[in-house]
Amino acid sequence: MLTTIKGYYDHGQIVLEETPQVKSKTEVMVTFLTEKIAAAASKRKLGGLEGKVNIPNDFNEPLSQII
Repeated sequence: MLTTIKGYYDHGQIVLEETPQVKSKTEVMVTFLTEKIAAAASKRKLGGLEGKVNIPNDFNEPLSQII
């Protein structure tokens, strides 16, 4: 089972915002999200696919029935 719990790193300690539902010794992986990476991921350029996607003029027309 994979579980994600938000927390933060402060002076050599990892502080979790909630208690994990794990009762025994369990292997974990920690990923550090720097502000620089988080900010870059949230900024999207609107219209980034402009000119790359084509919608045919008859897009909203009913499909012909195949018998």
